[in-house]
Amino acid sequence: MRNAEEIVLTAEEKRLEESRQRTSHWKRWGPYLSERQWGTVREDYSEHGTAWDYLPHDHARSRAYRWGEDGLGGISDRHQKICFALALWNGRDPILKERLFGLTGNEGNHGEDVKEYYFYLDSTPTHSYMKFLYKYPQAAFPYGQLVEENRRRGKRDPEFELIDTGIFNEDRYFDVVVEYAKTNPEDILVRITAHNRGPEAADLHLLPTVWFRNTWSWDSQSNRPMLSAETETAPGGAAIRLEESMYGKRWLVCEGTPELVFTENESNNEKLFGAGNRTPYVKDGINDYVVHERKGAADGGRNRSALPLLLHYRKTLSAQDSITFSLNASRKRMSSMRSACPKVCRRTRNAFNARPLPECSGRSSFFITT
Repeated sequence: MRNAEEIVLTAEEKRLEESRQRTSHWKRWGPYLSERQWGTVREDYSEHGTAWDYLPHDHARSRAYRWGEDGLGGISDRHQKICFALALWNGRDPILKERLFGLTGNEGNHGEDVKEYYFYLDSTPTHSYMKFLYKYPQAAFPYGQLVEENRRRGKRDPEFELIDTGIFNEDRYFDVVVEYAKTNPEDILVRITAHNRGPEAADLHLLPTVWFRNTWSWDSQSNRPMLSAETETAPGGAAIRLEESMYGKRWLVCEGTPELVFTENESNNEKLFGAGNRTPYVKDGINDYVVHERKGAADGGRNRSALPLLLHYRKTLSAQDSITFSLNASRKRMSSMRSACPKVCRRTRNAFNARPLPECSGRSSFFITT
């Protein structure tokens, strides 16, 4: 066994040590955004504890959560004050694909069951590099068919899965890959790649979204955060300024010239409960703006406050074609894109994974920590 002075730490091991010593907060940002906040006890205020029915999937796009947020391939800070995730639309779905769909315990013939195909492909211990894959059908997502067929089946029957609907026939789907790479604890490059696996050209709307968890509706002492578009564009694209009381000012730089769509992270009380809304812009305004082309449902203005912001990229991908674009979240204004960053982070990840485990004996080998 080598002496301690002979050991050369990999870059990831150095990051882990800095995190342990709290000299750098490498774990401040990570994959902490829930896959699903709807239908859970975290958001249940029902009289008899019927969490599945109190906030179903159909309410999720319209109702502001209190205790957490959810999203597709998303990240957040460890307190989930600031959130980032990817939404998608194929031009055929009745709603944006903003979160995973599944059956509740009352709907599935074997209980709760997510009906999607998604894969967490990689993550270093400090989340300096993360990779996520989602398989998005090009035809309209069969929400109703999945619910009805599984409800019809008994406990002795097999589950009816998404692939059983035939929606992936002829490979008519997109592989959507989201990568995150940190140059330092507060500088994160996001790279999104979409591949058309099908035999024909297909439309895809890629909708990266940044927003704040709603704390101000429940706590009058909570300071409202702010989101605004910078009047000056950044090198290579648009720049968005975020202001939050805990984290101060930050910027999100977006490659290209996406349409910027703002709304409020507030419940659509009129739709859900027949009551008045606090604001004309509500949580599902982005869905109505994109899917139903209701231009008054969201704000295309350049300066708004305390809002979710959607970056609208539209692309027609030829058969077997792909598209890649990047975003950069940082404390520094007008931060430039770093196309090599994911490659560097993957290299340090590989070096870390190649290190042999410490020599252990007995039961202690089961408790190796990083």
